[in-house]
Amino acid sequence: MAAHPEASIVTLKNYYGHPRADLLTDRTEDIGAAMLAFLARMDQLHTAKPVRLPAQEGELDGISYRIQGAGAPLVLLPLGLAASQWEPLLPRLSAQYCTLTLGGAILGSVASLEARGRSTGYLGVVRNLVTEIHLQPGETILDVGCGSGVLDRWLARQTGGAHRIVAVDIHRTLLREAAALATKEGLAGHIEFREGNAEALSFPDRSFDVTMSATVMELLDADRMLREMVRVTRPGGRVGVVVRAVDMQSFVNVPVRAELKMKIGALPNGVAGAKGCADGSLYQRFCNAGLQNVQMLPQLATYAGARAHAADERIEAALSPAELAEWHTAVTQAEAEGTFFIALPFHCAVGTKG
Repeated sequence: MAAHPEASIVTLKNYYGHPRADLLTDRTEDIGAAMLAFLARMDQLHTAKPVRLPAQEGELDGISYRIQGAGAPLVLLPLGLAASQWEPLLPRLSAQYCTLTLGGAILGSVASLEARGRSTGYLGVVRNLVTEIHLQPGETILDVGCGSGVLDRWLARQTGGAHRIVAVDIHRTLLREAAALATKEGLAGHIEFREGNAEALSFPDRSFDVTMSATVMELLDADRMLREMVRVTRPGGRVGVVVRAVDMQSFVNVPVRAELKMKIGALPNGVAGAKGCADGSLYQRFCNAGLQNVQMLPQLATYAGARAHAADERIEAALSPAELAEWHTAVTQAEAEGTFFIALPFHCAVGTKG
């Protein structure tokens, strides 16, 4: 902050800002007032020529855009995994500014989800889960918390379109991006994207042969979500889940002291909400839900290159200045040798509904 004197910090008291928090819907007035006050201050410090552009939506070089209002231009980048994105504030902002809301597959959370879903390590974890599910031709599949749909597209390609895949997510913006990406890849006829809440799925009992989810259960009511997944699965069908593992060690392939490597390896892989599941309790939850023949699959997903650097952000935040200097030196050396990677842990389970 010292390097950015024009910046402002706004603290939302008594608010848990988990990655999927819909903060502009939850705290519209607080954030709106703070943002307009900040923009008014910026208007006094910097003169921006007002513009009036036709209200329109489109895409340019993989970046989607939406233009509204008139006034000084205001560019709004994707807002994490918030379901409503900028929608709650757009009427207020576009009344004073020419707002350009950006999105698309190469920005923000969509770009991150796409990169992770294509990485060899993470895809390997999902592939092992699907192998244990033992898909049969013609079976219907429900993906709960599909995000950008990257895994659904992979599954449709892997199976040659042999399955009807229904993918649900509470994030409307992600669903729009997911549908657009499926259309671009010629897979729209194999995947149906629907808005839905993992804790209250809008499907009748026994609707699907296979119900699966990857890295969603950490931040929701895990038991409630699992009950819903079991409910909509047909008898004899399978339920498969992947969660991050905060109770397993990571592995970093860098030449640092053993003590520092142990400290880094012990850092949790993500977080879990108060009722979420990000540990080995996943296996007991499967048994408690009445699932049979539960297959338990703790795994490591190996990341190299850009994905490894994305993963090491959590590492850098936990190190002292001296440790950080040692880490940077070691990473530079490992990269020069071509041996730098980070392996993050996951718990996976597959069970059969009786």
